[in-house]
Amino acid sequence: MVRIGVAGATGKMGSRISALSREYEGLRLSGAFERTGHKEAGRDIGQVVGIGDTGVLIAEGIAAVITDVDLIIDFTSVAATKENIRIAAEHKKSMVIGTTGFTKEDLKEVEPYLKSIPCVMASNMSLGVNLLLKVLQDVARVLGDDYDIEIVEAHHRLKKDAPSGTALKMAQVIANAVSRNLDEVGIYARHGIIGARTAKEIGIQTVRAGDIVGEHTVLFGGLGERIEITHKASSRDTFARGALKAALWLAGKPAGLYDMQDVLGLR
Repeated sequence: MVRIGVAGATGKMGSRISALSREYEGLRLSGAFERTGHKEAGRDIGQVVGIGDTGVLIAEGIAAVITDVDLIIDFTSVAATKENIRIAAEHKKSMVIGTTGFTKEDLKEVEPYLKSIPCVMASNMSLGVNLLLKVLQDVARVLGDDYDIEIVEAHHRLKKDAPSGTALKMAQVIANAVSRNLDEVGIYARHGIIGARTAKEIGIQTVRAGDIVGEHTVLFGGLGERIEITHKASSRDTFARGALKAALWLAGKPAGLYDMQDVLGLR
């Protein structure tokens, strides 16, 4: 039995992970925590997320639960996740991380901690998106430089980072497939008289509106035809279930940094 602790347990993702965890044999919700001073601190997490009493009270900070759990699931913020990574590593606890918005410098800072424990880190935990990443790799490799590549992502108005971690992952997978450096060819906005599109650029555009859970479209545009590949998430449950599957998969794994391609056997 894997005892899990959920960071940001009352948030958009944390609440669904907490609620759905009881459906997974082999997992037990043993800890739930929020930031210090959170209004729900001290309440039963089950009452907050609508599944009834669980006996797990919402704590203030990871330190209050770390000795009671085997694994932390974290979909919070970069700053909070970095601190949680440090404490989890110090206590040799596994992690599943879905937080997005990390810079290269952030990742360099936490990488030694992540490699010292079993950890799954992915910008998107859904089966559909991870299958799509495999498809995009193959499509980009076949089409090569003859097709222009554009990525459009859309999320709810409250999402803080842009472009989404998923869009950036898609762009990186495509860039690798066609032997391009994303830092050199990624175009994140267009405005004014910018001239003709270059052959190798990869456009990544962002939409923020309403309550969109997450939509990603990759367009390969050629002369006389175009291919559009789209993934639309209608519920955050798809990401929550992926995170819980990752938690089960990590049980017994050696220390190391994994992603959902590993979890789903797509490598």
